[in-house]
This record gives sequence, C-alpha cells and structure tokens, in this order.
Amino acid sequence: MGDMLIRGIPEPLKREIEQAARKGGQSLSGKAIDLLRKGMVAEKESKPEPGLSAWDAIRSAFSAENAIGDEFAEVMDKIEAERKRDFGRPVEEFE
Repeated sequence: MGDMLIRGIPEPLKREIEQAARKGGQSLSGKAIDLLRKGMVAEKESKPEPGLSAWDAIRSAFSAENAIGDEFAEVMDKIEAERKRDFGRPVEEFE
C-alpha cells in the first residue's frame, strides 16, 4: 500500500474531515481514503467515458434506470429511423 502527502489543505476542510472521522469511528487517514474513493466513483459516474457513442451513452442512461430490454430497443429503433430519414434532406435556410 502506498502513501500520499497532500499539501495545502485548508484548515476548515481538515477540521471537517477530522470531525467526520471521529463521528464515524475512523482514523483521519481512513476517512480521507474513504472520501477520495467516493470522489473517484462520483467523478466516473458523472461523465461518460471518452469515445462512447451516442448509442452507448443512451444505453447507459437507460441501464441506470433499469429500463433495458424491449423498451430500450424500441426507443433506439425510433431514433435510428428518424436519423436515417434526415439523410439527404435539404438544410433549411435561416435569415
């Protein structure tokens, strides 16, 4: 297991982490590790991975709502049909 030194932590934040650690019966290091882990998970969940196609991003959203299955397939088929219908259509002129 590695060590990490974090410099420049504002005192109010350090006190807040210390209080949370005491309240939860953890050491300061244990609480900091817990918070870092939760922060990493939240960051990963908040933004789609680079390179995801629109299909994968939409599928991920449906999966998060437990709506995968026939409903997902129907919605994606409708989206794909609309997308294909737009090919070759002239672009509207705007003034």
